[in-house]
Amino acid sequence: QVDAVRVYVNSSSENLQYPVLFVVRQQKGVLSWQVPLIFRGFYQRTYNYQEVSRTLCPSEPTPETGPSDQIIFVDVASMAPFNIAYELLVTRLENFQLETSKAFNFTASPSQPQYFLYKFPQDVDSVIIKVVSDAAYPCTVVSVQDIVCPVYDLDHNVEFNGVYQSMTKQAAITVQRKDFPGEQFFVVFVIKPEDYACGGSVPSSIHGNVNRTWNLQRTKNLQVTIVPSIKKSVYVQAMFFSFLSFLSFYLGSVVVAFVHYISTNMKLTVPFGSVSITGSGIMTSSHPITASTPEGSSYGAIDESSSSGGRQLSSPERRPPAGSDTDSSVEEESDFDTMPEIESDKNVIRTKVFLYLSDLSRKDRRIVSKKYKIYFWNIITIAVFYALPVIQLVITYQTVVNVTGNQDICYYNFLCAHPLGVLSAFNNILSNVGHMLLGFLFLLIVLRRDVLHRRAMEMKDVYTLDYGIPKHFGLFYAMGIALMMEGVLSACYHVCPNYSNFQFDTSFMYMIAGLCMLKLYQTRHPDINASAYSAYASFAVVICLAVLGVVFGKNDMWFWVIFSMIHVLASLALSTQIYYMGRFKIGKCYLGIFRRAAMVLYTDCIQQCSRPMYMDRMVLLIVGNLVNWSFAIFGLVYRPRDFASYILGIFICNLLLYLAFYIIMKLRSSEKLLPIPLFCIVATAVVWAAALYFFFQTLSSWEETPAESREKNRPCILLGFFDDHDVWHFLSAAALFFSFLVLLTLDDDLDVVRRDKIPVF
Repeated sequence: QVDAVRVYVNSSSENLQYPVLFVVRQQKGVLSWQVPLIFRGFYQRTYNYQEVSRTLCPSEPTPETGPSDQIIFVDVASMAPFNIAYELLVTRLENFQLETSKAFNFTASPSQPQYFLYKFPQDVDSVIIKVVSDAAYPCTVVSVQDIVCPVYDLDHNVEFNGVYQSMTKQAAITVQRKDFPGEQFFVVFVIKPEDYACGGSVPSSIHGNVNRTWNLQRTKNLQVTIVPSIKKSVYVQAMFFSFLSFLSFYLGSVVVAFVHYISTNMKLTVPFGSVSITGSGIMTSSHPITASTPEGSSYGAIDESSSSGGRQLSSPERRPPAGSDTDSSVEEESDFDTMPEIESDKNVIRTKVFLYLSDLSRKDRRIVSKKYKIYFWNIITIAVFYALPVIQLVITYQTVVNVTGNQDICYYNFLCAHPLGVLSAFNNILSNVGHMLLGFLFLLIVLRRDVLHRRAMEMKDVYTLDYGIPKHFGLFYAMGIALMMEGVLSACYHVCPNYSNFQFDTSFMYMIAGLCMLKLYQTRHPDINASAYSAYASFAVVICLAVLGVVFGKNDMWFWVIFSMIHVLASLALSTQIYYMGRFKIGKCYLGIFRRAAMVLYTDCIQQCSRPMYMDRMVLLIVGNLVNWSFAIFGLVYRPRDFASYILGIFICNLLLYLAFYIIMKLRSSEKLLPIPLFCIVATAVVWAAALYFFFQTLSSWEETPAESREKNRPCILLGFFDDHDVWHFLSAAALFFSFLVLLTLDDDLDVVRRDKIPVF
């Protein structure tokens, strides 16, 4: 048992010119202070205290000398030309050493700080120091310091040594035995003279021009409990759980692929004239189809059987030979667009009231497929250039936290932050492994479909078949990379989560939502979808706006006005492009698109309000614009501080709206949902609902001060290792994976349908 001594002094003197000086000399150090004791706050405010109580650095008996009495010298002096009365009291502390798992209550104030000793038990390698208080204020600093004298226990020096964090009602610090060679440490409690650091305001008694305050009552009752942290075996269990949970998805995918392989080998085919469609949706034929296709007709041409009015639009270009769909083609998309017959046909075709997929899949498949593969290569380039500086920055953040000991830099859930190596919260990083594993699995699934499709094309002349949705996999590959990068960047953000680097966690979320919308639109508009360059340029603009929102979005009204205008105008411009299927160009005058939008509003909503020319598209765009305008008004009125999440909400709502519209129109068109996409839709809805439940269990918030954020901290809920936010990571990764599978398999039922029978919406 270690003995400690506490010295209490009191002086009635208020003369700041002649304070009473107290110097305590011990065997291993000297401690000094003055009365009145002066604390300095913001704006040159001073807080003076006439009562001071300090704990002296304890001396532990050594095996050589054994127990001995402590010899302490207390010197009292003052330069005052008159006598000053003071009171001196020295007492022995009965409960200086804290015990494991036993709560201890005490009181502290700015001039009467407290600290206690804790020794690691033999079988404990890590402990969590939990501090609670019923009152939020006064603001408190909890510090863990090595056994070194003097102990830094005043407001102006508590940050000089050890690990520390501010607190209002709750604090938690994880301490490891390896960080303290002596296997013991001091827990220091300091009450700050002001509450700015914890989000409080200036006390009402000192508002105005009064900059000097005497004996302000700032006493706080605290309770400290030190409990053992998890053992190393829990780390191993958590890692096994994380990897095995998501490797089970690989096993499920293998089972589905095996069942598909068996069903294919059993010759489960459906005859379709001279064509047969296998159960996988891969089209084959028992013999080359030549009789039904006129010589010289172009790929995707509309014949007499089309519902486009009986007009046959053919091209003198001969179709490419079988198996020529390779990436070695040197043709460019512009070569095809400048062909006279295509220029004359496409504007006529796209003005039809009822469009079919054959109308919007007329371009050479090799060129279109190559165009969409640019999405894949571009996102890899973006990921590398974006991730490397992010990784470097968060490593710097973690290094600063470890070197300075300032745990107010990062907004962890300190009640469930398990360190490993240099990382302060390894559990928050490990829980992102699902995004990377499932993103890679999705790439493998897409690769399998791509390979099967290529094999079918090499075996037969599929250009004459003209069945199903055109198979372009570039956007799917990009989505898989984006899912993996979301896991990487989310892990980087959780190395040290704070206000400055939150956009790391959301940047690829924007890209995932945007790519999903582009893929959904590309499904039935393969010829007119956005190019990779314009799409990624748009994402870059969004990320720039997100950065500006982080800097200016908190209080600046002008930023919200400009952003709302950009949001509304972009919605109108995009709506006009979608409504007219990209058939007009903005030209030299950038206001032309808005004039066209006004003309659409006049012709379709005023002149023929009862029946617009494109009813389905008009309904979607009206609802979409109402949603986006509502977001713009909400942002303008409430100005949410979490601007990155606000933009992400806009993306997600637009994606859900478009997906719901697509499925409704698909069912309206008498199309079917096969068992696999139906299962994926149900799984997506269920898993997203569960994920969002855990997402809204707020465990920290960088919108507040670090001390206020800790009030939201909660213990672990899964395996004693993962908290609610980690469960959100697990479930959101699975939900995104199922969402991607929905887009991948949604139109598998159309593989047996001719493209001139598949409606466009």
